[in-house]
Amino acid sequence: MESWETERLAEINPMNVGTIREFCLFFPQATENLQWGDDLCFKIRGKIFTIVSLDDPRLCFKCTPEAFAVLIECEDIHPAPYVGRYNWVMLDRLDAVRWDELKELIRQSYEMVAAKAGGSKAAAKTITKQRAVPKSARRQKKTKRA
Repeated sequence: MESWETERLAEINPMNVGTIREFCLFFPQATENLQWGDDLCFKIRGKIFTIVSLDDPRLCFKCTPEAFAVLIECEDIHPAPYVGRYNWVMLDRLDAVRWDELKELIRQSYEMVAAKAGGSKAAAKTITKQRAVPKSARRQKKTKRA
């Protein structure tokens, strides 16, 4: 195959590990980590939002309950092993959904995981409020009641 044919094929079907990697790392605070042998995990504050298997390109990500119900009815898409009960799906082929749809699904996965991942300003405020009263003061209150 000529190089121009390969480039044209990439334009038609941009879904490969490289383009998915580039897309996932575009998100703020997104990192990547190779885990479990050949799985490239994309994370936000230590929590995984997308996984790409490198040896046999497959893709896993979290989705909304509504999207999960629709996606698992599609060919080559099923609940992800171990985490399907948390609305994670596995695509057996990277082209199981259109590229524009896949980007939106990965974006939603990132946003859902980021909202629950530690390190947010809201979590910091909660921790600050809990520590506003020193532990010694809490202990004194308990002894006064006894």
